[in-house]
Amino acid sequence: MNSKGILTVISGFSGSGKGTVVKQLCERYNYALSVSATTRDPRKGEIDGVHYFFKTVEEFENMIANDEFLEHAGYVNNMYGTPKRYVLDKLNAGENVILEIEMQGGLQIKEKYPDAVLIFMAPPSAYTLKKRLVDRNTEEQDVINKRLARAAEEIDYIDKYDYLVINDELETCINDIQRIVTSEKNKVNNQPAMVDFIKKDFKNII
Repeated sequence: MNSKGILTVISGFSGSGKGTVVKQLCERYNYALSVSATTRDPRKGEIDGVHYFFKTVEEFENMIANDEFLEHAGYVNNMYGTPKRYVLDKLNAGENVILEIEMQGGLQIKEKYPDAVLIFMAPPSAYTLKKRLVDRNTEEQDVINKRLARAAEEIDYIDKYDYLVINDELETCINDIQRIVTSEKNKVNNQPAMVDFIKKDFKNII
């Protein structure tokens, strides 16, 4: 009996370590990972269809017009969106789906799908965030400055999320998120088929 799939949204400041945590969660616990579409240029080593669906602005706007996104939002001069079909198919099959998206998109998801679990992931300090952005050595300083300025704005989104997880020690962060999802999965309203079976089974026990 498949229980209801849990849609987990992980958001956080750029540089908070979301990508590493999501990768580990998918490898260890077999989440279905939705690949986002974006208009930004690929970074070194990124593969179209694996890390992102890289789209032109025109292609992205056509997808919006055709209602192909669960959510979409702008971030640092680029657009990001979550294609709809893959996510809904997995949830309907009882699989857990994890999305790594920006806060605007996360709140759009929650509005459309109230059962979605929103997790805000943050580094232990602003200093740690700045160091991580600099150390990954993938962007010029002006882009890093834009990301830090955006982080200062994104602070206001924290209390709109369901959970806050601090990514200080990687293993602890991964375990915290997995415990949250397991708890949500075990809620009675997420297991209608199992609840129905148990009710019928025990009514016939005698």
